[in-house]
Amino acid sequence: MENASNISENGKCDSSSLIFLGTGCSSAVPNVLCLIQPSNPPCQVCTQSLSLPPQQNPNYRCNTSLLIDYCNDDGQHKYILIDVGKTFREQVLRWFTYHQIPQVDSIILTHEHADALLGLDDVRAVQPFSPTNDIQPTQIYLTQYAMDSVAEKFPYLVQKKLKEGQEVRRVAQLEWNIIKSDIEEPFTSSGLQFVPLPVMHGEDYISLGFLFGARFRIAYVSDVSRFPANTEHGSFGSAVILKTGAGQLDLLILDTLYKTGSHNTHFCLPQTLDAVKRLCPKRALLIGMTHEFDHHKDNQALTEWSRREGILVQLAYDGLRIPIDLK
Repeated sequence: MENASNISENGKCDSSSLIFLGTGCSSAVPNVLCLIQPSNPPCQVCTQSLSLPPQQNPNYRCNTSLLIDYCNDDGQHKYILIDVGKTFREQVLRWFTYHQIPQVDSIILTHEHADALLGLDDVRAVQPFSPTNDIQPTQIYLTQYAMDSVAEKFPYLVQKKLKEGQEVRRVAQLEWNIIKSDIEEPFTSSGLQFVPLPVMHGEDYISLGFLFGARFRIAYVSDVSRFPANTEHGSFGSAVILKTGAGQLDLLILDTLYKTGSHNTHFCLPQTLDAVKRLCPKRALLIGMTHEFDHHKDNQALTEWSRREGILVQLAYDGLRIPIDLK
């Protein structure tokens, strides 16, 4: 499998790393309609995405999700998952096995849409087996708004005590931690500090991105249609993710749904590249793509854009692993 801009490595490493479990849109790639109602000629991306094994197949995209393999000062690895969407079990089968990921220590949710949390029930698959649920719960970090939604979708995952006469059933054991949608209110998950980055995901909805890393500053923004001023500039004029403020981002991981045009709830490539130029990170990796993107062809075009603009930009892909220094 190709690497992205010569910054990826496969295999287990002794340092921290980022693992892209999914880089696709909510409906994932291949697009089902392209397979059951094929066009003439057929969709090349969707057809090709089923023809190769995972390690050679950057056009097969699960729901957007990032795993942070955090190696702390004691040399212990903690595994922090950002979002657990509809394709979580498939991502475990594909990439936990390939990258030798033994567990999930904590989960951070960007928002409460299906592609971010409908895999919560499958978290039990990566927890120790106990028919009586007598295990340490996995820590979940989310906003109060998302918590209210989870309580409606998964009441059995939120329930604290069994009702009288209710049978014990094996379910994921989760402990819920409320975070604020405020850049002034960082939180710590499995020993790593995160700064919430509130962004508009449509003008009626706030999703969260996250800033993390001290030596290697990373901003992860998976669902965005607009950056509010406070998220870019901070409450007191001290820029949070702009190059001219708190310091240039080493890596920006950013939403891009379609190749052309615009969308009411997501960046498309023109808006994504405008944001990259404005924020000016050292490099950017794009996520959330539909089947409009052909990984190899579009990365060639992005290579030309990168040469012109002086900012390294590429499409990420499922299974990509990037060693980083988070200590």
